[in-house]
Amino acid sequence: MPPYINITIEQLRGMIGLHVRHEGMICRVIEVLEDGPSIVLMDARRDMIQTNQFGNPGRRVPETYTVPVLTAERSALHPRFLALDLIDG
Repeated sequence: MPPYINITIEQLRGMIGLHVRHEGMICRVIEVLEDGPSIVLMDARRDMIQTNQFGNPGRRVPETYTVPVLTAERSALHPRFLALDLIDG
């Protein structure tokens, strides 16, 4: 059995507010989800049109992305998390 990586939610919460490059886009870390754990990124440059429950266009909101921190086995950092480039810190 591979060893588990022990990363705390408090450590991840320290990332809130940081700007990172995610798939070529500049994003800001806005939240940490304990399930996974995962971090939530908000696109800092562009908005998307949010639809209502009927699929009709509504207001413009920033696009968000959820990035897993650990692999499913919790034995390594997830490749999507490792691919983030820290812009400030």
